[in-house]
Amino acid sequence: MTAQDQHRAPKTDIEIAQAAKMRPIVDVGRDKLGIPAEHLVNYGPYKAKVSLEYVESLKDRPDGKLILVSAITPTPAGEGKTTTTVGLGDALNHIGKKAAICLREPSLGPSFGMKGGAAGGGYAQVVPMEDINLHFTGDFHAIGTANNLLAALIDNHIYWGNELGIDPRRITWRRCMDMNDRALRSIVNSLGGVANGFPREDGFDITVASEVMAIFCLATDLEDLKRRLGNIIVAQRRDRKPVRASELKAQGPMAALLKDAIAPNLVQTLENNPAFVHGGPFANIAHGCNSVLATKTALKLADYVVTEAGFGADLGAEKFIDIKCRKAGLRPDCVVLVATIRALKMHGGVAKEDLKTENIAAVEKGFANLERHVRNVREHFGLPVIVSINRFSADTEGEVKTLLGLCDRLGVECILSDHWARGGAGAAEVAKAVVRTIESAKNKFRFLYPDEMPLWDKVKTIATKTYGASDITADQSVRNRFKELQSEGFGHLPVCIAKTQYSFSTDAALKGAPSNHVVPIREVRLSAGAEFVVVICGDIMTMPGLPKVPAANSISIDSKGRISGLF
Repeated sequence: MTAQDQHRAPKTDIEIAQAAKMRPIVDVGRDKLGIPAEHLVNYGPYKAKVSLEYVESLKDRPDGKLILVSAITPTPAGEGKTTTTVGLGDALNHIGKKAAICLREPSLGPSFGMKGGAAGGGYAQVVPMEDINLHFTGDFHAIGTANNLLAALIDNHIYWGNELGIDPRRITWRRCMDMNDRALRSIVNSLGGVANGFPREDGFDITVASEVMAIFCLATDLEDLKRRLGNIIVAQRRDRKPVRASELKAQGPMAALLKDAIAPNLVQTLENNPAFVHGGPFANIAHGCNSVLATKTALKLADYVVTEAGFGADLGAEKFIDIKCRKAGLRPDCVVLVATIRALKMHGGVAKEDLKTENIAAVEKGFANLERHVRNVREHFGLPVIVSINRFSADTEGEVKTLLGLCDRLGVECILSDHWARGGAGAAEVAKAVVRTIESAKNKFRFLYPDEMPLWDKVKTIATKTYGASDITADQSVRNRFKELQSEGFGHLPVCIAKTQYSFSTDAALKGAPSNHVVPIREVRLSAGAEFVVVICGDIMTMPGLPKVPAANSISIDSKGRISGLF
């Protein structure tokens, strides 16, 4: 039995977090990063926002090294990507490096749905865990409110005469809320008579899929934020010409709602190391990375910055590189791919209930998934890769030996890690490997496709090179939309693929490393403010639903205000 499993029995993640000895966040900011106390806007003793004035003052400082944590294709067996990000940040500090981590803020949708919290796990967590997983500093509320202000302004404009000539049938801007609610995917609004406006079809997306969230995470300052908000295309006129948010004079009040939220949030790990937790776009729907402002701020303040991109490297890492790095001028120095033997066995065809039984053949078969992710990062993005394995007690010596041998033949360093139980000390060998790799490896960083490549070809490039597909397909109406966007001058934008996170294909049940499948494109949405084109593939939903037994059923609070059941 490993230390990870020994610690798992008596304490849940939330109990471990609640027992943490946190330091005042002003002390963490000052002692670990050198941030003066007057530039930390406190939200209680353990949460703070870094003032935009201070962020601006850092612009001439050199950047630290950027480490991207990604993973194999997710399975119900679990991989532990966020836990590894936190553990690696602590480990770098443990071996004497000045390091910070950058994470996304959790969405209430999955927290109350099926995923649970998203602040790490075991002894590799960010705290205060309950605050981070619930309302935190109110950023998501501000983003949802800004989104819905724009929606209200659209319907109000139509009600008062529709001077812009908006075609109500071609309004593309949807309302949002930060909760899974399938009943709101498609609605009819403005019912109840003349006083309530003109009835029309409408719908909700989850807040983390909103273009406002994407803009929030890609904006470099308040002016850039306001510019991007003004560029949002909300509808078309009857002549099919676009209507932008700026024509409704929406960018000013929307930016005003976001003025506090846009400042990066600073919290700490269980080991009192600095953690920036800011922004939270989904990676299977949106671009899946924390805010540019938080990442750039961390790079100015620390020598090593560890950040994560959502889900597997086919979604999160690809979007991190082709969207976030392209737009923000970032350049990763190393990628850490997270996996477990349990998950590899699932990719090899083993059912979840049989994972405790040794199955070397399944490890060998499931390794194809990890191998493709490694090759994608190395060959298509030119980045050095390390594999970090979270070990469980059911992993046998034979399975471990098999995996290490497979990685050795692939030419990738593979390290077993125990940060769940031991925190930074348990990931020290991973941290040493990361430092060694950054100092010695040849970084040939590149994007998957050039800006000038046509939109259709960009999608096909991602599908064929990253997913192993043979082609992409779409109805004529979707193909025509690609041509429209190209002719309207949006062909230079990157594309953001929305598809299932559970497979390289669009079939969530297809594990391993499927090849020669065809990726169907169902819809194309222009995010002119975020400056990318969303390509919706398969049956992916931009408003998830709750499972039959949602995580919310287990969450409660006692008479003293102590929360339980939150992961």
